[in-house]
Amino acid sequence: SLSAGLDLPGRFLFATLTLMTLIAILVFIEEAVYIYRKIPSSKRAIIIWINAAAPVISTTSCIGMWVPRSTMFTDFTAGIFFAIVIHKFLMMMIKECGGQKVLLRHFENGRFTISTGPCCCCCPCLTRVPITRQTLFWLKLGTFQFAVLRPVLIFLSIVLWTNGNYVLYNLSPKGPALWISCFIGALTLFALWAVGIMFRKVRILLKSKNIIPKFALYQFIVILNQLQTTVINIFATQKIIPCAPPLSSTARGSYIAQQLLIMEMFLITVISRVVYRRKYHDLEPPECSSEEPVDKKQTP
Repeated sequence: SLSAGLDLPGRFLFATLTLMTLIAILVFIEEAVYIYRKIPSSKRAIIIWINAAAPVISTTSCIGMWVPRSTMFTDFTAGIFFAIVIHKFLMMMIKECGGQKVLLRHFENGRFTISTGPCCCCCPCLTRVPITRQTLFWLKLGTFQFAVLRPVLIFLSIVLWTNGNYVLYNLSPKGPALWISCFIGALTLFALWAVGIMFRKVRILLKSKNIIPKFALYQFIVILNQLQTTVINIFATQKIIPCAPPLSSTARGSYIAQQLLIMEMFLITVISRVVYRRKYHDLEPPECSSEEPVDKKQTP
């Protein structure tokens, strides 16, 4: 066990990070109770799922910090949960607009701008797509495929790992790790692209519902959980992060990534409590009442 060989500062750091994880869990539980009591049932489950992303990642990172051999399982657990949260965030934006029917009525003659990140931000010449039931289906499919296929690929990775064929840090073209990672990366980009397209269209409509800070928190989770961890693992694989016995370079890189994630997810959990709670139940009635007359006026 790594904790057995820690000096006093190391034990203090472990204790502090563990305490931050426990506080994040308690904050989430308190927020989940508030959401269950105050938020309409149609949105309740989705918002709880999204709020659970940061404390779940913090918990898996804390377990991986105390039990280094479980890192692969904890990372895969966090990855599966995160894939589901991306789909839930897209569905939350649709729910916040009043549902799919209300969204289609509000943007009856509108168009989606598909030249947005992370896939097509450098292609402003792309045509704008009309907002129809079919385009909404493709956007939802873009995130749903990630929520389904990523757990399947992670399960395949675990099966290959138990058989000795999958080595996480072996990026050789002959090994399955490189191809599975590239495929998961492509699925991730398509899912984030679908969320970006939807957010760009509804951000003005949902500004009163704090959608911009909510999207910012979601983006921070994406960057910290995916990009930051990937960069640290690449540095560790290339020996840029030196080894420190008894930790190898790759183990030390994973160790650093887990500690950073615990602190970052703790802050996001606390901020999410403020953003998702602030006058949330007071924003729904005015918007509904303001949309109904518009629909009546448009009816011939």
